[in-house]
Amino acid sequence: MSKKPKSSALHETDGVSSQSDITNASSIKQIKDKRKAKLDTNILVAEILKGNITALSRAITLVESSNPKHLQQANDVIKQCLPYANKSIRVGITGVPGVGKSTFIEAFGLHLTSIGKKVAVLAVDPSSSLSKGSILGDKTRMEDLVKNDDAYIRPSASGTSLGGVARKTRESIILCEAAGFDTIVIETVGVGQSETAVHSMVDFFLLLKIAGAGDELQGIKRGIIEMADAIAINKADGENMKAAKLAKVEFNRALHLYPQKESEWQPKVSLCSALHREGINDLWLLISEFTEHTKGNNYFEAHRTEQNKFWLLQTIEDRLKSNFFNQPEIKEALKSQLQLIEEGKTTPFVAAEYLLNLKN
Repeated sequence: MSKKPKSSALHETDGVSSQSDITNASSIKQIKDKRKAKLDTNILVAEILKGNITALSRAITLVESSNPKHLQQANDVIKQCLPYANKSIRVGITGVPGVGKSTFIEAFGLHLTSIGKKVAVLAVDPSSSLSKGSILGDKTRMEDLVKNDDAYIRPSASGTSLGGVARKTRESIILCEAAGFDTIVIETVGVGQSETAVHSMVDFFLLLKIAGAGDELQGIKRGIIEMADAIAINKADGENMKAAKLAKVEFNRALHLYPQKESEWQPKVSLCSALHREGINDLWLLISEFTEHTKGNNYFEAHRTEQNKFWLLQTIEDRLKSNFFNQPEIKEALKSQLQLIEEGKTTPFVAAEYLLNLKN
């Protein structure tokens, strides 16, 4: 009885293996193509309105994208979501690095979800001016809140353009509101002009401070204090309680030196300990009191309208600036004018006038 050559069996096995490889490669390609596929705008909006977090994240990614191809779809999504927005309270939180913003926001968010609120946290992480990179570590710092079904945390890189951050954040607010989040918390980087940008897109602006840092009064910057609707002295616990109470008295005195706000609201100072989650409810009651007060005197809606007007003008300025500097003729002429400035042959003002008149 003759035996079949072993080579035929080996050949058959090779064939099966080869077919498997082809199948796997095909499956992987299909998955990649599916991920790359542009999701229909209407489907994306419908999912956002259902509270689908994946769809919300994808829409925010579209808004944040610098790819011109994504701009039109992002605008279409925003336009369709707009009728379902503007039904939240927007809270801006600022404070110097080390004041405990992330710990406070987590404690604040957990308290709000415990009383039936849905909270979206939009945290702007500073980008390195050298590497352009960001850590985007808020999700790791708020490990309890990130696991909460009624909370959504979205860290975003600040980039180099404050106007760009503002646009992305404002449109992300609209998307989060359309997804059903009734409390939007925006954390600033705590440095530079970010406070001004955030103040111009929130209803209530909270300044976090810590006692015992030697800056109870000397660290007060007039602009920040004028913007604040409340000051919360964090880390008011243990041995630090005495210093926190003293700081509260000092800040209260300072606040009364400022003229009355347009909202006719007198800013207040509160103590809290984010670590021990104490004083958080008092702050929420304060925010609720502010909301009731400003809605009662019609300041709430008027303020939002003024913010929208401001960002209309700001967006036009940003677009005009971007279009101007991206023109090839301007790029070349700018190099020449910069060289002339280096050689001392022109002044910045004459050079600017020359560049601005190139297209006239």
